[in-house]
This record gives sequence, structure tokens and C-alpha cells, in this order.
Amino acid sequence: MNVHGTESEPVGTFPSSGIDVLIVGTGLAGLSAAIECIRKGHNVRVLERAATINTLGDMYFMGLPATRFFKHWPEMKAEYDSIGLHNAWIETSKHSGELMVKPLYVNDRLKAVGLDPKTPPGTFQLRPLIYKMFVKQVERLGVKIEFNSRVVDYFESEDGKKGGCVTDDGKRYEADVVIAADGVGSKSQKLVGGQVRAVSSGRAMWRAAFPIENLDKDPEVKEHYKMIGPNDSEPIVRTYLGPGTYAMTLTRPETMIWIINHNATGSSAESWSNTIEPKEVLDTMDEGTGPNPWDPWMKRLIACTPEKTIVNFELLWRDPQPSWKSPNGRVVQIGDAAHSFLPASGNGATQAIEDAVSIASCLQLCSGKDNVPEAVEAHIRFRFTRNACAQKVGFSNAELLQDTDWTKVKFDPKRAQPKHPKWVWQHDPETYTYEHYEKNVETMKKGIRFDESEIPPNYPPGYKYEPWTIDWVMDCMRQGKPVELGAGNWD
Repeated sequence: MNVHGTESEPVGTFPSSGIDVLIVGTGLAGLSAAIECIRKGHNVRVLERAATINTLGDMYFMGLPATRFFKHWPEMKAEYDSIGLHNAWIETSKHSGELMVKPLYVNDRLKAVGLDPKTPPGTFQLRPLIYKMFVKQVERLGVKIEFNSRVVDYFESEDGKKGGCVTDDGKRYEADVVIAADGVGSKSQKLVGGQVRAVSSGRAMWRAAFPIENLDKDPEVKEHYKMIGPNDSEPIVRTYLGPGTYAMTLTRPETMIWIINHNATGSSAESWSNTIEPKEVLDTMDEGTGPNPWDPWMKRLIACTPEKTIVNFELLWRDPQPSWKSPNGRVVQIGDAAHSFLPASGNGATQAIEDAVSIASCLQLCSGKDNVPEAVEAHIRFRFTRNACAQKVGFSNAELLQDTDWTKVKFDPKRAQPKHPKWVWQHDPETYTYEHYEKNVETMKKGIRFDESEIPPNYPPGYKYEPWTIDWVMDCMRQGKPVELGAGNWD
């Protein structure tokens, strides 16, 4: 193993494993899997249904566990450090515009609770910049991506030693293991037996990101949403909480972003290409927010948004999938294909990348292609309960954001903050896999449940997995009861 690293060979590169890996999809899960599988010594091919990798989008929260593997890739780490919001501010208002928590420097907030600002639990990131960073790393590694390859079916060979897929032009691909990283509509669902029904949450997100120059249409809006700090040079996240709604804006030197959670409309769809015009938002945004309308400044910001920029993304809920792998363990799902997240969880991107690091590591530790099924099963044991818990946190956060108790927030601003528990952000998926793979496999072969294996949990300490469903969550909400997280330390 290379422990020093060079420009062409990163720190921690492993010798060839002889395992052929086929990755379907170039989202964060797929790109991360390609990068880490190469470092672990696997042979990698990638299929992508689109003509190019999609680097568009707005922002998301990227947790610390998703960035720990950058230490093996100096160029990625340097770029991430340069584009991250490490000097950002944040403020909180009612949806009507009344300021409730004045702007606070994120680094000061971290110091106040005993955390190191250099390694925060996570940061808000611009999706285009992060994706371009991942794409550049994949290109540096010379990964072959076959574009315009829409996968329509997955299969396993008759002898159970290969996994494969078929594209819409009839081409068949085989490998020792196929990693399905192609999202919630993955055609792998039929093979793995993990298909779960999508239930409308009745909610959707308006999301927009555009060049800051568009605010020149309304100089007063540009002044209101300007950056903050010395010489107005530091980014700021502005959050808005209201009855049945919440929103965020992010102002950066080159980009303006806004996101609003709202009641689903007839034009909402679970698609990132589903765009609407500003007028539709302005005509409907006050519905369901009670007697107080939205902040006029927010409405003027929306009016500055360019055409064909606003995505109206419907939020569909799904039960935790019962299975992420094919019968013989030669096809495995990661990322949204295995577990979708609500935006309020702040965990979707993080868990997708954790998946990628975990499966790449398990395949490296399993000692050869004959043991791929062992690696896949071990990976799922490491990941399933953690993801089910993180999904449940998303529902709890959604409740908080859409029904904020402002009388309590005045005395404790943290009551307006979504949960991002220590058990989430302290995790290191690679180290955890290396430390516990052998014990995991041993207890797996003995038929011992993961949460009874005496392996230190990567989920809330003291928690024992209990199946839960979306029907249960919706029933809680209809009765006005909080979504109970369960036993254990979730804080």
C-alpha cells in the first residue's frame, strides 16, 4: 500500500484486487464509488444514461463523514477547502420577515459548543462546484464512462458468479459485482426485491440557483440579500421558518440560491428537470401559511429569478427498503437507489458517499472475487440501520422546521435548528469498516443480528432496530403526535 501519495497515486492506494466492478449512475454515490474502488484496487467501468454528467443544481448539506476520504486525494481536498462555506454566516427569521436570530458567524457557533471550526460537522455546498470537483477527479483517474447507456434491466449469471445489466439498445454488461447507483427509479429494484411504494407527502420544494447578476434587476433586493462580514465579502445562509413552510437563501460572490418548502401543486414532480416560472410561485406561495404572508423581500427575490430556473420537486416518502442486494449478492444498490432522504434530513449526499466508501472497502477486504457476496452482505449490515435512523431524523427535522415554537427560540436559538446528531457526523465509514469487518462477517455467518453483534454502533447508541413505515409516520402527523425516534441517544 502506498502510504505517502504522489500526483498520480494517492495516499492509501492498494494493489489490484482482481475484482471487476460495474457502476451504474454518475451521481455523488456513483462517482464516489468509482474513485474509491480504483484506490482499493478494483477494475472499474461506469455507465451513465445521459449524454454528459449533470453538474447543475443548487445547494445541499455535506456532512463531515462524506469528506473524510478526501485525505487520500490531495487535489480533491485542496479544491474542496477552496470552495467550501467555511467562513459563512447564518441568520433565522419568521417566514414573514421578522428577524428572530441575528446573523451569527458559523465558526463562532462551532466554538461555542466546543467544536473545531476547521472540521465542522458539515457545510452547505454548491452542487455544481462539488460535482465538477468529483468529475475532475474521475477524469484524472482515466475512468471510462459510457454515456447514453440507459440501463433497463439487471440480472445475475446462472452460476451466480456475475452480476450484469442490459441497456436500452440491447447491450449486455457483466462484472463480478454491479453497483446500482442510479437513483430512486433504478431498474435494479425488481432483482433485489427492494421495491417500495412511493407515497405523496403532500409537500414539494421550489429550488433555484442563478448568477448573482440577475439581482441587478432590482438593486434594493441585491442590497438586502448581499453578503456579510468584512467588506460584505462572506457568504450568508438566511433561513425562514413559518407555519407549514420553511425556506433558505444562500448568497455567494457569484451565485444566488433560494429554496422553499411548500404544499405540492399540480405541477410538482419528482424530477430535477421539472421547471416552472416565477409567476407560479408568486401566485401560490402564501397558501397555507396562515394570516401572515411571505416576506416581501423574498417575493422580490423570486421575481428576479430567470425563466426555466425554478425546479418544483415533489417530495415522495418511502419505507426503508427491505433489501439492497440481488439473491446471490452480485448486484448491490447504494445512495438513493437504496434509501431516499427528505431534504430536512441533511443526510442524502452524506449517506450516499458513505455507502460508496463502505462498499469499496468491503470489496477490498473480502480477499477476491469469489467472496464478493460476503462483502456485499457485510456492507449492508454496516449501512442499513444507520440509514434507517438517519431517514427517521429527516421526518423529525421536517416537523421542527414546519412548526417552530418561537416562544422557545427566543431563549434558545438551537430550537430553530434541525438535528444533526453526533452519531451522524463523528462517523468515518472507511475506518469503521476496517476495524469491524472481520467481526461483522463472523457474526453474520453465525446468524447474529448486527445490532446484537457487540460491534460499536454507527447509529444512536442504545438503539435496537425496529421496522417502521411511512403509514406510521403519516398517522402520527394526522394525530398531531411527534414522530418518536425510539430508544437510544439520538442527540
